[in-house]
Amino acid sequence: MAITKKDSKLIPIKYTSREFDSIKNDLVEYAKRYYPDNFRDFNESSFGALFLDTVAYIGDILSFYLDFQANESFLTTALEYDNIIKLGRQMGYKFRGNPSSYGLASFFILVPAAPSGLGPDTRYLPIMKKNSQFKTQGGVGFLLNEDLNFKYADNEIIVAQVNDTTGVPTSYAVKAVGEVVSGELSQDIVNVNDFQKFLRIELSAEDIVEVLTVTDSEGHEYYEVDNLSQNVIYKPVVNRNSDTDRATALLRPFVVPRRFVAEQDRRKRVFLQFGFGSETSLSTDAVADPRNVVLDINGRDYVTDPSFDPSKLMGTDKFGIAPSNTRLTILYRTNTKGNVNVAASRLTQPTKPVFEFANLSTLSSANVRFVVNSIEVTNDDPIIGDVSYPSTEELKRRIFDHYAAQNRAVTKNDYVSSIYSMPPRFGSIKRATIIRDDDSFKRNLNLYVLAENTDGTLTEASTSIKRNVKIWLNKNRMISDTIDIIDGRILNISIDFSLVADLETSKFDVLATAISTLRDKMKVLPDIGEMFSISNIYKILNDVEGVVDVQDVRIKQKTGTNYSRLEYDIRENMSPDGRYFIVPQDVIVELKFPLNDIQGVIT
Repeated sequence: MAITKKDSKLIPIKYTSREFDSIKNDLVEYAKRYYPDNFRDFNESSFGALFLDTVAYIGDILSFYLDFQANESFLTTALEYDNIIKLGRQMGYKFRGNPSSYGLASFFILVPAAPSGLGPDTRYLPIMKKNSQFKTQGGVGFLLNEDLNFKYADNEIIVAQVNDTTGVPTSYAVKAVGEVVSGELSQDIVNVNDFQKFLRIELSAEDIVEVLTVTDSEGHEYYEVDNLSQNVIYKPVVNRNSDTDRATALLRPFVVPRRFVAEQDRRKRVFLQFGFGSETSLSTDAVADPRNVVLDINGRDYVTDPSFDPSKLMGTDKFGIAPSNTRLTILYRTNTKGNVNVAASRLTQPTKPVFEFANLSTLSSANVRFVVNSIEVTNDDPIIGDVSYPSTEELKRRIFDHYAAQNRAVTKNDYVSSIYSMPPRFGSIKRATIIRDDDSFKRNLNLYVLAENTDGTLTEASTSIKRNVKIWLNKNRMISDTIDIIDGRILNISIDFSLVADLETSKFDVLATAISTLRDKMKVLPDIGEMFSISNIYKILNDVEGVVDVQDVRIKQKTGTNYSRLEYDIRENMSPDGRYFIVPQDVIVELKFPLNDIQGVIT
């Protein structure tokens, strides 16, 4: 409480009054005490009361926005999704934005037979290029995630057509399997004028998943990095060695003076942020000598404990070169559908496949067209990923875990954070947990993962996604850690409840509201191995307007068609007071079909 002076009188000012009523009461008390002769009419309909209400109204609004801004400045108290993303960006977390799905697809082509009729003519076995485009029956677009070589010995080859007279094969069908990722190709053409420090460009499209390439009119390519101070990236280089069948590309480090970071918010806007170096400074941005980077004595006769960052090998502090007086061509991948998960055998439509033939000029154009026009595609297994944004609490947890991980995986949270930060093009994991196997000789780590199905329900992660998770973790895991990636188990449940309604309300309306509220609240899934709280259901139902009492809540397991085949006795694992039940460390509880699996009665 502050003290000020007015006509030699001490006037207390209460800073604890922050809402409309308390501010108005203070103003009325102030007027009665210090203006008793001039201000006497405190009637609610008087003109003077209008001024008191106006000041109190303004004070209430200012207090609200002051509190709101203070809360939104800290990650633990922030509520706005975009503000949480910005705070996470300050802590090094990169919001991945629009989710995508990832999986394997089978591709088939017809190839003319060799002149002898024994096997296909290998001259007509092409390479289908990365970013070839395909669609499902529902219009969901997919891109080929890698070059697909039909010459590999592992490809399946069968006779497709034979000469009716001689019985000699005239063409063969070749099957190759490649990785696909949801999305369609789009591009922006942006004219850049004079040099501008920290140039920032907003892309025009929505639902952008990732930026693929950025090139200027002079042919220079700009590379996406995690932060502008990073000047080394790893690019795939064609493997020319004898083991090309096992590894089609090799990773090589490249120094990139031209680079950018992509920033995305929940409103589906994407910005490209460049550094403040110019073309004239490029000649001085030489690669630093690693010895000089580490040994930084600066005239002292001693050294501290220096560190060497292999992601920063350039002797520059300009955060990369910003484009100027040029035209940028920006190619990116977008998801135009809300649900990009696809059931088996639904990816069937080639839209823009791109083929590359060796020595094309020496081949028959008719045979080349025959091969190109014969392309067919299907997916033997569902293509799945994460089709929903994380909730605000999930996003906060991921940001804290990412910050604590510091680009290495030591603790359980480090591993889980690393999995959730895997780029969407390699697949998305909906839920993950890691448990140390104390029974194994080396105390192996068991990583349990689950993906999301086409209808938003949980399902097992595909083999491709699990393989990518393994590769993704290898860059950060402890060298002594061994990891097994295992499918988590799903426990499907139903909820039955009994309510008592207020006598002055409509029972049918109260029951409908209770069921609808419970469906919305139960959309947030627990973690794998997390107990299921029955007390929380009581609380949700008790908060519904018109509910006087919740008499009973019963949790039952759902099995059979379309449900998990896990057998689990919920009653045996219920707490003594009935407030929760526990599940094994590799099990997650799911209310799979809320429309059918939530039932209630009301009296």
